[in-house]
Amino acid sequence: MTIHYETKLKTLFKLLQPNNVVTTSLLDINGVSRHLRKYYIESGWLEALGRGAYKKPNDIIEWQGAVNAIQKQTKTKVHVGGLSALSIQGYGHYFRLSKETLYLFSPQRNRLPKWFTDYNWDVELFHIPTSLFPDDTGLKEILIKQISVTTSSPERAIMECLHLAPQKTDLVECYQVFEGLVNLKPKLITELLSNCNSVKVKRLFLYMAEKANHQWYNFLKTKNINLGSGDRMITKKGVYNSKYLITIPKELEEL
Repeated sequence: MTIHYETKLKTLFKLLQPNNVVTTSLLDINGVSRHLRKYYIESGWLEALGRGAYKKPNDIIEWQGAVNAIQKQTKTKVHVGGLSALSIQGYGHYFRLSKETLYLFSPQRNRLPKWFTDYNWDVELFHIPTSLFPDDTGLKEILIKQISVTTSSPERAIMECLHLAPQKTDLVECYQVFEGLVNLKPKLITELLSNCNSVKVKRLFLYMAEKANHQWYNFLKTKNINLGSGDRMITKKGVYNSKYLITIPKELEEL
C-alpha cells in the first residue's frame, strides 16, 4: 500500500466512530475519494450502509447514529420531535404504542436521505415536513445512547404532538402527558406560541394549559399571541369550548 493510502486510511479510522454513520460528503471533504472508498470496502475497512453512507464493518448502527449524521454532515435540517422527543425525556408513557416510533420534523420541502429511509431501523418512522415554527426555538442537544441528537424540548414537543392531533396523536393522551409537564419554562412557551403558525395548536395548548393549571401557566404572557378568528372543529361530534372556539372530544372535556 502506498503512503498516500496509509495516510487516508488513518483519516478514515478517525472518522469512523463506533455506532455512527459517515456520509459521502464528509469523506469527500477529508479527501477519501470514491476510488479510495471502493478500495477500503474491498479491503474490509469500510462497509456501505446505503448509497451515500458508510459505517465500520460489522458495526451495529441504530437510528441515533444515523440522525446525528444527517444533522451534522448534511444540509438537511431535521430534528427528533413530538412524541419521540417526549418519550426520550421521560414523558411518553401515556401514549399507547405497539412498537417504538420515531417522529422526525423538518422544514417544508426537506427530504431525508434515501440511505436513511431505505434502511430498517426497527422503528415506525414518521417524517413530518412542516412550517409549524419558523426557526429552531425550543430545540436542544440531547445525548441518546452516548450520541448527540438535536431534539425538541418538552415545550416544543407537546405543541408538535398537538399539531398531529387528532390524526396521528390522541388528544386525551396528549392531555395526560400535559398533566405531567410541571416544569415547563413560561418564557420559552410564550416565545413558541408567539411564533407558532398554527391557530389550532395555540388554542389547544392554551386550553390544556388552563385545564392542567400548572404553576407555570400563571406566568405566560398571552396578550400578543394571535389566536385567529372563527371556530375550529378539532373533532366531529365533540364538545364546543366557547373561550377558545374549538370543538374537542367529550372525553377530554370530562377529564
